[in-house]
Amino acid sequence: MKIIADAGQCVGSGQCVFTEPSLFDQSEDEGTVVVLDAEPAGDLLRRKAREAVDNCPAQALSLVE
Repeated sequence: MKIIADAGQCVGSGQCVFTEPSLFDQSEDEGTVVVLDAEPAGDLLRRKAREAVDNCPAQALSLVE
């Protein structure tokens, strides 16, 4: 699984960071999504990645299996 983020579409709500701070952060300049671990290992992190994608209000996150 790979996390894809479109910072241009991101509205900076931070839902991804709240969902899993080990996978996501926000840029200091624009507040948009920064992926910290694009290929999470382990079931828990993969579930959290899916949850972040589902909860993103701007639909700026996606997953490639």
